[in-house]
Amino acid sequence: MIKDILVSLPVGRLSDSSVNYAISVAAAFNAHLTGVAFVHEPFVPGTVFDGAATGFIATYRAQVEKAAKAAVTKFEDATRRAGLSATSQKLESALADLDDLFTQVTRRFDLSVVGQIEPGKETLEVVLPETALFGSGRPVLVVPYIQKAGMKLDRTLICWDGSRAAARAIGDAMPFLVRTKSIDVLSVMKSETARNELPGADIAHHLARHNLKVDFKHIVANDQDIGNTILSSAADLGSDMIVMGGYGHSRLREFVLGGATRAVLNAMTVTVLMSH
Repeated sequence: MIKDILVSLPVGRLSDSSVNYAISVAAAFNAHLTGVAFVHEPFVPGTVFDGAATGFIATYRAQVEKAAKAAVTKFEDATRRAGLSATSQKLESALADLDDLFTQVTRRFDLSVVGQIEPGKETLEVVLPETALFGSGRPVLVVPYIQKAGMKLDRTLICWDGSRAAARAIGDAMPFLVRTKSIDVLSVMKSETARNELPGADIAHHLARHNLKVDFKHIVANDQDIGNTILSSAADLGSDMIVMGGYGHSRLREFVLGGATRAVLNAMTVTVLMSH
C-alpha cells in the first residue's frame, strides 16, 4: 500500500512536473503527501573566505531561502486545491550534507517522487534522482521535466533481467501494476542464443497469477544500447510508466550509474519507477 508520499519541491526556475505528478499519485491512492524544499549555503573554499565571500554566502542563502519559501507556498496552494492531506517543510543543511539528509528523510515514506534534472538549466535544485535511488531503500518515481499530465496507467513497461534490483522494482511497483490496464514485460538480451532462455517468461507467469494482463517481449541489444532500447520500446508501445531496477553505487558522494540507468534518467520521456 502507498499511503505516505514524499516529493522534492523544485526550488528556483524549474518545471513543476514532479509536484503535479505527485499530487495525482497521492489523490489516486488517497495518500498523504509531504513536500520538502531544501535551503543550503554554497560551498566556499577556506582559502577564499574573506569579506567578499561572506557577503556572497549571505546573498546566496537569502536567494535560496526566498525560492524555497515560494516553492512551499506553491505546493500548499496546489494540494489545497486538490483536496489532499498534505504537509510541507523547509530543511536546512550544508551543501555537503544535503545528500545524507535527503536520504534519511526518504526512508520514512512509502515512495519518493523527484524530478528529472533539466539539462543545461541553471538551478538552485540539488536533489538528484540518484540520491533517493541509492540511499533510501524505498522506491523512487522519477518524473520527466517535460511531463504535463498526471498519473496514467493504461500501459506499463516492466524491464526484467532476473536481477535482485529488477525483482525489487516489481514488488515495489505492485500498487501501480494492479491499477494498470496492460503490462509489457521486456527482456533485453545480449545475443540471439539468449532468446531460448526466455528470462522474462517466469516473471510474466507470476504477474499473470496476480490477475494482471501481461505480454512478454524480448529484444537483442548490446550493453551500450540497453537504455536506448528500453526508451524506444516504451515509445513504440505507448507506455505510461517504466518499472526497472536501478544499477550503480555511490562513492565518496559521487554517483556511479550503470549504463542503462544513466541512459534512461538522461533521456526519459515517461515516468520511471526505480528500485535499487
